[in-house]
Amino acid sequence: MKAVIQRVGGATLSVDGELISQIGKGLVVYFCVEKGDSEKLCGTFANKLVKLRIFEDGNGKMNLSVKDVQGEVLFVSQFTLAADLSAGNRPSFINAENPQRADELYRNTARLIADLGVPTKIGVFGADMTIQQQNRGPVTIIWEGK
Repeated sequence: MKAVIQRVGGATLSVDGELISQIGKGLVVYFCVEKGDSEKLCGTFANKLVKLRIFEDGNGKMNLSVKDVQGEVLFVSQFTLAADLSAGNRPSFINAENPQRADELYRNTARLIADLGVPTKIGVFGADMTIQQQNRGPVTIIWEGK
């Protein structure tokens, strides 16, 4: 399981020109399920994300979580994070979970985040999405779990 977490002032997600999801202040999370990932790991990630202190407090110190700032999450499936570049110039995605299982764990993780009290919007699994985001900082965190 891999995720790229970005702090944003806002973000939109569209498919074929149609607005699907929109958030204000919060996090855009690009999320990848790899072969062998489990529901337990989804819970570990959701708990970490909700508690991750990457928003500034009154003293300008990164000390607040997305929940603390009443932010939102735009949760985007991104199988290309499983890319293996070790051989040749064309990425291999052999480590990515099969689409049916990946979609199941992706949706489960989004539900877990929402159940932890953070409004969560999702993209369209497998779609060619257009995402516009206003990065703040920028702050970008890479998370990997096994």
